[in-house]
Amino acid sequence: MLLTIDVGNTQTVLGLFDGPQLTHHWRIATNVERTSDELALLVSELLRLRGIEFHPEEMGIAISSVVPRLTAALREMTDEWFGVKAVVLEPGTRTGMPILYDNPKEVGADRIANAVGAYDLYGGPCICVDFGTATTFDAISAKGEYLGGAIIPGIEISLDALFGRAAALRRVELVEPRNVIGKNTVESMQAGAVYGFAAQVDGLCQRMERELGEATVVATGGLAALITPLSTMIQHHEPWVTLIGLRLIWERNQ
Repeated sequence: MLLTIDVGNTQTVLGLFDGPQLTHHWRIATNVERTSDELALLVSELLRLRGIEFHPEEMGIAISSVVPRLTAALREMTDEWFGVKAVVLEPGTRTGMPILYDNPKEVGADRIANAVGAYDLYGGPCICVDFGTATTFDAISAKGEYLGGAIIPGIEISLDALFGRAAALRRVELVEPRNVIGKNTVESMQAGAVYGFAAQVDGLCQRMERELGEATVVATGGLAALITPLSTMIQHHEPWVTLIGLRLIWERNQ
């Protein structure tokens, strides 16, 4: 079995694989203050809730993280508590995908895992859109090369900036409104956020296709389920594509 851990700035997603099959998954808040001991307790309890006992001789661990403090804590956790040498996605880790970035070390681990997972599922050319703290766009060539992409502020942090700067506006539930033309302030803000980001995604993907050629567009991340039905460009919603990429990278490093 393989435990995959993807640490994002806002949330951390864990998945348990039995061979190629994702059997369990969890989503928790990312907390940079957690120690390796606290992380070990949290992970072991999540496994125990599913009736799973950790046996080092039967289980591997793969990690991608964009939070350096937690990367170090997770590495310490796997060594001290689980007795497993984790595969940490970082410069020097074999991914099976050429990184054609000016400086490959600058590419976030989650973006590489997304690219590996999306290309394995759908081939290339491919664009993977990840709706996280930031919304990232990653382009993969027909030959399976990571070409680069784009980064824009995520939906939630964009709304946080709006609430912080506009005194008359308040927080609203992030759901699809009844109409694009809002009849009140709440609906107007929902329309701007939801339909506005869907249009932004479509526009960027269209521009990327002019350079990449016709591509398969795959969405992942916490808010992908909200935006995907409203997008004309997104063809597939794969909520666990990052974990799938981590599984493939783990296999390539055995």
